[in-house]
Amino acid sequence: MSEQPAPTATPGSALPAAPSAGTPSAASPGSPLPSELAAALKRDSAGLVAAVVQQYDTNEVLMLGWMDDEALHRTLTSGRVTFYSRSRQEYWRKGDTSGHVQWVKSVAMDCDGDALLVRVDQVGAACHTGTRTCFDGRDLEVTSGQAD
Repeated sequence: MSEQPAPTATPGSALPAAPSAGTPSAASPGSPLPSELAAALKRDSAGLVAAVVQQYDTNEVLMLGWMDDEALHRTLTSGRVTFYSRSRQEYWRKGDTSGHVQWVKSVAMDCDGDALLVRVDQVGAACHTGTRTCFDGRDLEVTSGQAD
């Protein structure tokens, strides 16, 4: 991902420590999220939740990113999507360097609390390679099934 980090994190907004064994959904102390939402999220061992990004009016799946509590809080309150970079271990806001902004339209949590659906109005390419989506031209060969 070629985007740069979002503006400097606020004090205490670093990536949360990994939850202790046996409690993968434990909310991070001092989470900026409402307590009910923080408690409902099931984070991975790094404290992250997958965020599927979809174009709000066409339902086109654009990309997948990762969010911790702070990134989700920023997304819910700023109108722009913020992710947490697993490789750089820092926040980044889509479009800050490319101009390919994602304007938030809605955010939903799945039934298990381990994934988010972020519906956006995408400006320009969603993928750092310059394609509209991170899935363009990357189809895999499959055996197609059908319902009886």
